[in-house]
Amino acid sequence: MRVRVSGITAVVALGVSFCSVAVAAQVARGASACEALHQLQVPGAALSDITAEWFPAGSPPPAEPPWVPPLAVPLPAYCRLSATLDRRTGADGRSYGIGFALALPADWNGRFLFQGGGGLNGSVAPPLGRTGRGEAALARGFAVATTDTGHRGEAFDASFLAEQQASLDFAYQAVGRVTVLAKQVLAQYYGQPAARAYFAGCSTGGREGMLMAQRYPTYFEGIVVGAPAMRTHFSGIGDEWAATMINRASPLDPSGKPDSRRAFSEADRKAVIDGLLAECDGADGLRDGIVSDPTGCHFDPRALRCAGAKADGCLSGSQVEALAGVSAGPKDSKGRQVYPGFLFDTGIASTEGIPGLLAGSMNPVGPPFTATQMDVDARAERAAADPVMQLTSTSSWTNLSTFSSRGGKLVFYHGVSDPWFSALDTVDYYERMTHANGGATAVEGWSRLFLVPGMGHCGGGPAALDEFDMLGTIVDWVENHHAPEAVRAAGHRWPGRSRPLCAYPSHAHYKGTGNTEDAASFECR
Repeated sequence: MRVRVSGITAVVALGVSFCSVAVAAQVARGASACEALHQLQVPGAALSDITAEWFPAGSPPPAEPPWVPPLAVPLPAYCRLSATLDRRTGADGRSYGIGFALALPADWNGRFLFQGGGGLNGSVAPPLGRTGRGEAALARGFAVATTDTGHRGEAFDASFLAEQQASLDFAYQAVGRVTVLAKQVLAQYYGQPAARAYFAGCSTGGREGMLMAQRYPTYFEGIVVGAPAMRTHFSGIGDEWAATMINRASPLDPSGKPDSRRAFSEADRKAVIDGLLAECDGADGLRDGIVSDPTGCHFDPRALRCAGAKADGCLSGSQVEALAGVSAGPKDSKGRQVYPGFLFDTGIASTEGIPGLLAGSMNPVGPPFTATQMDVDARAERAAADPVMQLTSTSSWTNLSTFSSRGGKLVFYHGVSDPWFSALDTVDYYERMTHANGGATAVEGWSRLFLVPGMGHCGGGPAALDEFDMLGTIVDWVENHHAPEAVRAAGHRWPGRSRPLCAYPSHAHYKGTGNTEDAASFECR
């Protein structure tokens, strides 16, 4: 069944919405147009469990996990289509299918956004187009799609990976299938195709963004990749290594296991951050509690070693060695770097949200690590041989010649204080990708990387400026050809303060004059 809203005359071009008369007509008949989607049929797509619900402008947003910041803007009138693609019974006897949702705003701006997932997916997130703290692309007029990537379960329930097609769907096929389907539905519903297609995601969503540029280079004009979970088996080695180092400096709990939460007291964490800021804060021309040039910071925790007995304001020998080990990262018996170490940054002492590295040996997907020794060679061998890692990794493929030659734009960002995925791993990929695609001058024409000082995994951090508009940045680059030298950032922890996030390898530097709280007083060097 071909579904479209009739009686609306408008032309959707870049940056142009339907005229107000057409919008009023669309809103007036939105409920009936949305209702018609219950009978949706798309050639080549087996759809089931179809629901379509109309939400008037100002409707409260769908419920989301408590750690997701509330929306700061009201939602427009929209239709939410939900369905399952390719429902089937798997080889393990379980029911599978690619669940997805598509938000169709009444006042469509002609753009389509695919919102990336998180964890191991397993649920269909509300299709709001969240791309930053409190933001929603839907409120800007984007049509937005989300998917569970072919299975249902908790965020880190990996049992589906035993089923072949479910593994393939999670790795890459589901996002590709839903992209094609969503574009078909948009063309039917609005009577014309999307003018531009964008992808934005962080963590698993960042990995999905990378795979779209790598495996589906013609599907999107602009892609935003945040803190990509591009090789989780090796990042897991990095996490375990960091925990092992911290455990060596931890007192024992009553059961005889390291109590990593007590490895660094509040006074110890303050001493680390104070020492870090004393060494690296002023390198950007201003002491403001932010390390703007994290890769140029050469803080050595050994400078904090107590001259005598342990006391507040200095660190014990075991604490110093633990920090040095975390920074160095895991190496095998031949000295080869298995996974990068973690940069010293203000968020490593965070105890809020996803705790920083000094808060304890947290395991992202299981119980806390308790070992004080680690066989890096064996762990690396298992990780390299794991078929799931081989299937889902987006770290090795760097040939993006088709994507870039078609005018595609690719933006990376990564919080420097991310305790789960080292920002240096994203830096490493970006540098390898740059080398493989003609060097910095060529790649800067279509890809940029932004490191976010103080920010943890996809957001948060006690000194983070984690409010920035990467979606607007990529749209401006794709549609107006404005290459982003810097992106303005702010944060609720720094009221009234803004800074430029500079494209790697540049960093923000105070000009020496002007308002120290204003991004305009800084330049990228």
